[in-house]
Amino acid sequence: MNKYEELMSRKNEIMLESVGINFDKYETGELSFDYESLMKDVGYSLEEVRKIQKEVGVGDTPLLELRNLTKLARKVSKTGKAARIFVKDESCNPSGSFKDRRASVSVYDAMKRGYKGVAAATSGNYGAAVASQANIRGLKCIIANECYDSRKVGQPEILEKGRKCEGYGSEVIRLTVGPELFYTFLKILEDTGYYNASLYSSYGVAGVETLGVEIVEQCRDKFGKDPKAVVITHAGGGNVTGTARGLIKAGAKDTKVIGASVDLSGLHMASDIAFNKKSFTTGHTGFGIPFMTNPDRSDVPRSAARPLRYMDRYVTITQGEVFWMTELLAQLEGLERGPAGNTSLASAFVIAQEYEDDDIIVVQETEYTGAGKSPIAQLNFAKENGIEVLIGDPKDQVPGKNIIIPSHPGLVTVTDQDMDNLRKSYLKNAFKKVKENKIKNIDLEFLCSETKLSKEDITEALKQNNIEIE
Repeated sequence: MNKYEELMSRKNEIMLESVGINFDKYETGELSFDYESLMKDVGYSLEEVRKIQKEVGVGDTPLLELRNLTKLARKVSKTGKAARIFVKDESCNPSGSFKDRRASVSVYDAMKRGYKGVAAATSGNYGAAVASQANIRGLKCIIANECYDSRKVGQPEILEKGRKCEGYGSEVIRLTVGPELFYTFLKILEDTGYYNASLYSSYGVAGVETLGVEIVEQCRDKFGKDPKAVVITHAGGGNVTGTARGLIKAGAKDTKVIGASVDLSGLHMASDIAFNKKSFTTGHTGFGIPFMTNPDRSDVPRSAARPLRYMDRYVTITQGEVFWMTELLAQLEGLERGPAGNTSLASAFVIAQEYEDDDIIVVQETEYTGAGKSPIAQLNFAKENGIEVLIGDPKDQVPGKNIIIPSHPGLVTVTDQDMDNLRKSYLKNAFKKVKENKIKNIDLEFLCSETKLSKEDITEALKQNNIEIE
């Protein structure tokens, strides 16, 4: 057994030490685990989480109406109507994104349990959030940052995020894309004894629940009603899961949860060749689809991010349309914000046109922006990597070959992804884990919860795969 295999064989043991969760206790069947108990065992009530966040300046962010964008949506709408578009301005959090909500609970828990430091594996805003919260709580911080291809070339946006982590005093370990990220992260946890502030832990997801609750409270307070839909940029699934759980806890059960990702089909998430062919580093289908159809592919044995449980609709939008929206937001609304939130905002611009004028649609995040996150920086980098940047119809865009900025607002569209196909993909991945072609009734119940499919649908899928229910 080589060093890699030896360390990976002990991953569950290392995870138990580093996050303090015995995941084995939640295992209930061949496939199933007690998800709600995992979330309940966070040990902090919703009110306690809000108190934790308030202590460190996280949350209570403003809900802003984008009046000029709404006017434009109505102007290009086929019906002349469009819902009022609002955005939750999460850039007001300490490190500039909603991920402060995730980090706040994990870092507080690390401090309470007596850990000397925290560590996280991320190439995104989460690293800055963890570093920021660690400073406030007096803990050390290490960020494993997947930021380079094999030539040691990194995208402006990813490098910007790494510099931000360093600005908070975090130690940043920069890595090339590939399997070494998880290995390196496990080694960091074992060598340091630091707390694993994983994006996918129950603590992180619980921290995002306050975002969903605040949206409902603000809409009810200002307008006396719930939003028709909340549009959420979808990557690993924690954003969708936490926000949706918050909406449910606030009683907004009729509000549609819509996930949105940038279409990067054909560009593999972990491919060295494709790494710098992507002009988006998160919120894209390279994360969105794999983490939806196989959520436990994360750095904890059981991910608390379960997007298929909560998502009513999933749409994709092109890179060019998000760059266009980033410029539009700045020029029409005077808000310069980064691309992650603008993925869901570009989608909401289209989706709003499906609703009535007095309806409300909320985009539930914005993020900080900086030099490397600027559309110009990313577009120039794309050109350097042989990607053609054009103005025209975004429908003609081919990820990794060109980026097409829409020449007219009426050309901006979303593509609905087939939720049934995504559910089938989830089941296909789940069935691979079945031993001796047998599962239990509790597994059947679990699969229904995971996919929102009926018992009859799941039973038929089991039959087609020659799997019996004991």
